[in-house]
Amino acid sequence: MRFTFWLLAFVALAQDNKPQEVEKLAPYYPTPETIVQKMLQLGELKPGEKMFDLGSGDGRIVIMAAEKFRANAVGVEWDKELYKQSTDKIQSLRLQKTAKIINGDIMQQDFSSADMITVYLLPNSNDKLRPILEKQLKKGTRIVSHDFAFKDWKPEKEETIDDDGEGRSHTLYLYRR
Repeated sequence: MRFTFWLLAFVALAQDNKPQEVEKLAPYYPTPETIVQKMLQLGELKPGEKMFDLGSGDGRIVIMAAEKFRANAVGVEWDKELYKQSTDKIQSLRLQKTAKIINGDIMQQDFSSADMITVYLLPNSNDKLRPILEKQLKKGTRIVSHDFAFKDWKPEKEETIDDDGEGRSHTLYLYRR
């Protein structure tokens, strides 16, 4: 009986210490550079502002925000390989003072310091993220969503780019909290 108690206690403890699975909120599909620039322009990103890219992939939005817009840019990416790739690129460009990637779950982050957020997630992922942003974001924070709108939010601006050079159109949505 004593053995059974300790075995059950060990199993319960082991289950509690198991790393939680991170839900994949979108497939990795890189945003064309021309669209990255339009996203940052639409959000009127200014030098020194704090911006987050949620699901930052290879880091291209974070890098452009830091390099061309001189913003304090942070990406959040759960995929370890993409995290490493983007972190290595930031280091090779010597942007560590203004650009960084967090290897983590976007649903577990604090975005309260954000002036601007960029997202390229699926519609149901935007739905899951919306309450977190509503709770955390300060008044005036801009959110630019690529291709997929946030349900129940009215965009301040909507911009359609007919052809990105890759043969497809894109829609950008600008929201302000």
